[in-house]
Amino acid sequence: MKKLFTILLVCCLVAIACVFCFAGCNAEQGTIRLIEVTHSVFYAPLYVAIDGGYFEEEGITIELTNGGGADKCMTAVLAGQADIGFHGPEAVIYVAKEKSEDFPIIFGQLTEKDGSFLMSREPIDDFDWSMLAGKEVIGGRRGGVPAMALEHAMELNGLTDGVNVTINYDVQYDLIGAAFEGGTGDFCTMFEPAASAMQAQGIGYIVASVGEAAGDMPFTAFSAKQSWLEENRDTALAFCRALTRAIDFVQTHSAEEIAEIVLPSFTGTDVATLANAIDAYKSIGAYSSSLVMDETDLDRLQDIIIEAGVMDSKVDFDLIVDNSFAEEAERSV
Repeated sequence: MKKLFTILLVCCLVAIACVFCFAGCNAEQGTIRLIEVTHSVFYAPLYVAIDGGYFEEEGITIELTNGGGADKCMTAVLAGQADIGFHGPEAVIYVAKEKSEDFPIIFGQLTEKDGSFLMSREPIDDFDWSMLAGKEVIGGRRGGVPAMALEHAMELNGLTDGVNVTINYDVQYDLIGAAFEGGTGDFCTMFEPAASAMQAQGIGYIVASVGEAAGDMPFTAFSAKQSWLEENRDTALAFCRALTRAIDFVQTHSAEEIAEIVLPSFTGTDVATLANAIDAYKSIGAYSSSLVMDETDLDRLQDIIIEAGVMDSKVDFDLIVDNSFAEEAERSV
C-alpha cells in the first residue's frame, strides 16, 4: 500500500509539474512585450491589430508599454525588458555602429513619413515655413527622427537651426506639450491625437504637417535582438501576419471605420477626433502599405541623419534589416 501511495504521489507531482511547465511555455510563446516610442493614432495599424483581434487570432497577447522616446525603447530591448521595440530606425542604426554582437535589427516598417504636426500659439490661416524665421521651435531630442525630420523640412524651406531659426532640443519628447503650454517656444511639434486635443483646448493650433514637408522616409519600425528573432521565429512571423492584415485594413477602409476599431486604445478620445487624425495621416500617405522596408528609403533617412551632423557614415542595409519575416507574412496572408 505504501509503495502504491508513493507511486501515485510521484505521478501526481509529475502531472502538476507538467501542467505548470506547459502553462509557462504557452505564456512565454504567446506573450510579446512590446514597447512603443509614444502612443499615437499615427500608429493606427498597430492598434487595429490589437483591438481588431488580429494578434489574438495568431495566439499572441501583446503587453504594450509606452517608452517615451526611441532611446528608452532601445534601452529596454537591449536590457531584455522588452521583446520588440517600436520606434524610429535611427535607434537601430546608432546601436549597430557601436555594438558588434546581437544588436537589434529591423524586421518591419509601419510608417513612411513623419507623423508630427507643427503647432503655433495662434491660428494661422495661410502658413508659410518662412514664418518660422527668428522663432524658437520645440523639436524633440537631438538625433531623434522627429527632430531630424523637422530640421530637414526647415532646410528644404530655407531655414537653418542657429542661423535664422532656433530648434529647442532640450525638452523630453513626452513633455513637449506641457513645456509649450508653460510658455516655452513659439512653435512646437506634436503627434495626433495630442495635437487636436491641444487645439481644442486653445493651447496651440495645427498649421502644417512636418511629414508632408519633409517627404518619404522610414519613420517608425519594429526591431528585436537577433537572438530573440532566431529563438522565436514562429512568434515573429505570427506578429508580422497580424500586422500585415491590419495594414491592409487601414489601406482599404475609411478613417471612421478605423477609428471605431482603435477606440479602445484611446480612452477619453471620441471617434470623430480619431477619424480626423487618421484622415490627416492617410491624406499625406503616412501609413506604409507594406511591412517590408525599402533600401532606398532607409538610405535617404541615413542621408538626413548625416545632414543633421549626428553621424558621418552609413550602416549597411543588410546589416540592420531583415525583411524575410515581413515577406513571408505577406505571402501567407
